[in-house]
Amino acid sequence: MPLTTSPSDLALTRGASLFHGLAERNRLAILRELAGGERRVVDLTVALGMPQGTVSGHLACLRECGLVLARPEGRQMFYSIAHPELMELLGAAEQLLALTGEAVELCPNFGTTSTARGTQPTTGADDTLAP
Repeated sequence: MPLTTSPSDLALTRGASLFHGLAERNRLAILRELAGGERRVVDLTVALGMPQGTVSGHLACLRECGLVLARPEGRQMFYSIAHPELMELLGAAEQLLALTGEAVELCPNFGTTSTARGTQPTTGADDTLAP
């Protein structure tokens, strides 16, 4: 059921759910790390400087959305990207951001400069979504 051509409200609801699941900076950071291959929670906590509970919670969200897979090996769990198309989507988002950059950043509802939402401004130097 294509999102952009289907007259179905269900397609729009599913699309909104997908983007809502991706609409969190920490989840995007985790996906960027997973783009390099399988990682354990401990690997992600070290690489991203996040608490274990934060990483685990975001991984659970990404798993429930079907975006990340978990593979047990002994007592460890290895996480990976479930569908390579996700990285294509994030790459397309990067291209769009290159075209709209400042407009998106200055958006009064979701922009990074909105102090009312308590978000942190981006540095711009290495803020890529996909590797």
